[in-house]
Amino acid sequence: MRAWLRDPVAYYGGPAADVYFQRARKTLEGAGLDPVVVMDYFPDRTGILCGINEARDLLCQVLEGEDQLWALEDGEPMAAKEVVMRVQAPYSHFGIYETAVLGMLASCSGWASGAREVVDAAAGKRVISYGARHVHPLVGPIMEYSAVIGGCVGCATPGGAELAGLAAPSGTMPHAMILIFDDTVKAGLAFDEHMPEDVLRIVLVDTLKDEAEEALRVAEAMSDRLRGVRLDTPWERGRVTVDLVKEVRARLDQAGHKHVGIYVSGGMTAERIQQMIEADAPVDSFGVGMAISSAPPIGFTADIKEVAGRPRAKRGRIPGAAPAPRLNRVR
Repeated sequence: MRAWLRDPVAYYGGPAADVYFQRARKTLEGAGLDPVVVMDYFPDRTGILCGINEARDLLCQVLEGEDQLWALEDGEPMAAKEVVMRVQAPYSHFGIYETAVLGMLASCSGWASGAREVVDAAAGKRVISYGARHVHPLVGPIMEYSAVIGGCVGCATPGGAELAGLAAPSGTMPHAMILIFDDTVKAGLAFDEHMPEDVLRIVLVDTLKDEAEEALRVAEAMSDRLRGVRLDTPWERGRVTVDLVKEVRARLDQAGHKHVGIYVSGGMTAERIQQMIEADAPVDSFGVGMAISSAPPIGFTADIKEVAGRPRAKRGRIPGAAPAPRLNRVR
């Protein structure tokens, strides 16, 4: 992993590359073969394209001279088998990076497409990615960037926010902090005292007592300083339900705290979000983790379609570069 931090290009073409690409490189070099090839990259299903910007940045570092590169952009919809990227160059210039490029496209497009499904279910309500805790920390920020590409308005890690061009990461407070204070109101007041003004005052209210009771206690104590309450009820207590959200909203409104928003998290999926939307649950924002971070990758293929100017392909595929009118010249 230290090599990845020092030199990503060397890492992607070395320890992270399938060994058969390394063996192919040595074999072709020994045989004196290095023709100019055309290679097309395409997905096996529809979705939201992501990882393409990172992939083309990698390729732009290794392509040389008259080598050419065409690609789509992160965030564009893609059809099954649509060519999303094309390279024309001597095979030795880029072939070793096939594992890395396909992995970037597969994982990031899967996360972005999973996020889009959740965002569509939310029907205009804000969705924030909370899924970094469910993946390896070296890829957590990349997963969150992909979630933002898929439509999330925020993400939890500073690294993800930086990659996505967001002003700041999004987050409230953990259960651990409230358990240490042993009182939700004390925790909320301390949070208000010690956090800078640009941090939203949103207090978690499911840790120690009834959610509606805690929401009222915090609202009374913090008054106009409170931006919202977060419901993250665990599955042992039935998770967050439509009725719970409606009760908390009603009790806050009756007590004169209509300005306090309700933020929901904890095992939220596209299906659960859709149920809340259809039931008109008064949710202001959804925090979503596993439904995005565990989204299945989209399989990508890289196929040589021309060798030394001649159409060529493996059986089952049509030789020659496929029509790809949406591609833009990158290099």
